[in-house]
Formats: sequence, C-alpha cells, structure tokens
Amino acid sequence: MTGGPADDAPTPGSRDPDALLARAGVRGDPDRDQHFLVDDRVLDRLPGYATEIDADTSHVLEIGGGTGALTDRLLALADRVTVIERDRDLAAFLREEFAAEIDADRLTVIEGDALDVELPDFSLSISNLPYGVSSEIAFRLLPRDRPLVLMFQREFAERMAAEPATDEYGRLSVTAGHYADVEVVETIPKAAFSPPPAVESAVVRARPRDPDYDVPDDDFFLDFVTAVFTQRRKTMRNAVRNTAHISGLGDPDAVVDAADEELMGRRAGKVTPAEFAELARLAWEVGEP
Repeated sequence: MTGGPADDAPTPGSRDPDALLARAGVRGDPDRDQHFLVDDRVLDRLPGYATEIDADTSHVLEIGGGTGALTDRLLALADRVTVIERDRDLAAFLREEFAAEIDADRLTVIEGDALDVELPDFSLSISNLPYGVSSEIAFRLLPRDRPLVLMFQREFAERMAAEPATDEYGRLSVTAGHYADVEVVETIPKAAFSPPPAVESAVVRARPRDPDYDVPDDDFFLDFVTAVFTQRRKTMRNAVRNTAHISGLGDPDAVVDAADEELMGRRAGKVTPAEFAELARLAWEVGEP
C-alpha cells in the first residue's frame, strides 16, 4: 500500500488540526466529553509553558490524544511521547497517522482509560484532559512529582490555583498545592475547540515542590482537608466535629478542645495550607481512633 501517512510523514509540528479531523473522519461529541483543540496558536503555545521553566522533555505524556493535533506539537518538542487515548477508533487513527514516529520508537499509543492503565515513567505531561474526569486524572498525575501543563475548565483551573480567603479557594486549592506550585498561565476561548464547549478553558502549569509544612501522613492530611471542606460554611469547630465519619477521626471533640480557639472559629476558606497541616498533626495525635 502506498500513499499513507508513513510513506510521506509530515514534519512534526506541521500538521493542520482541521486536516487531522478530516482525515480521522470524526466530529467532536459533547455527550462523550470530546472537544478537539483546533486553534493552531494555542497548540503552538502549549509546549512553551514547559520549556520556559526548563522542564525535562525527554519523555512527554499526553492524556487524551484525540486526532493528534497536540501530539504532533509534542513530537517536535520531546525525544519520546506516550499518548493515552480511550477511544478505540481514535487510537487506531493515531497509530496510522503517526506510523513513522511509532516505527522510529518516538511515539507510543496506549489504548485505554487514563484512570486505569499503568502510567509510564514520564518526565513531563502536557495534556488537554477530558473535562469529566479531569480531577481524577490530575490527582493521579500530581503525586508523580513531574511538571504538568494541563488544560481544564476555567473554573476548575482557577480553583486549583486559588489563594486562601478568595472565593475560589477550597479543597482543590489545598490538595493541588500540597504537591506543586500551581498557576493559571492562559485562558482559552470556547472557539478554540471543535465543537465549542459550554464553558471557557484554562491552561494550568504545576511545578512539583515539597510543601513548606510537615504532615504526619499524606493520605490522612488530604482526607482531613476534604472532610472539612464539605462543610465550608461552618466554623472549623463544627466542621471537624461533623465530618469525623469522613476524616476518620475517632475523637473529634479532643481535636477541637486542643486546637487554637481563634482557628476553630474561622471557616475553612480562611485557613491556610500550613494551618491545615498544623491542625492535621494535632488531629493525628489526639483524634485518631
């Protein structure tokens, strides 16, 4: 067979996103959380958010490859790229479209759900995540201690990067910030996608770091924060008491009695990550079953 992509492969970074959609013969499906990024300018900018922080580009992980518009840009950036794509037809298209890169051992296409498949030992992830599972995927990636450039719904992205005492600050801000410095680097209009989603999007860059506080146990700390924020309108005193079934505290009253009274009178949205860590250490000591 002649004339296929492997016979005359385009230079990485040069593929037109609309042409890729046409060759794949697909249209985005909002009901399946499929919105293809087709704006060349946005696609061209995404790798730069990694290079400007000198991220290691030796092995880039992309989750949700779609028709390969971002994959193409990543192949121009990285030594190796691994793409995880859950749609069988799209995974098959990626293998055909990028046959030359696969043959050169520069691209691996994994067909499967990013929440279930074994992740490779990547150096960096740049991805336009499926919005319906973006939270679960983000918190699978963050503990891997690698730089991330990820696209989310704008509201979700702003909550990830929010500072204490702002309207957006919450569980997501504390838990994401536990693993990385998180910043919103670009907002993306709806028109950059085919079909346009109902909401604006934003690009988040996460640079891994060790937090400037200590916790007795990561899982306990994150469960404790999650529990308290389920009652963010309550004072911390009431939130700690009312969510022991979520946080696993055996004696929430002992935690409240031992904690700083002023802190217990605040709501969760006014508590800094370091203060949450201090309270979690106290809860570990006096409130554990």
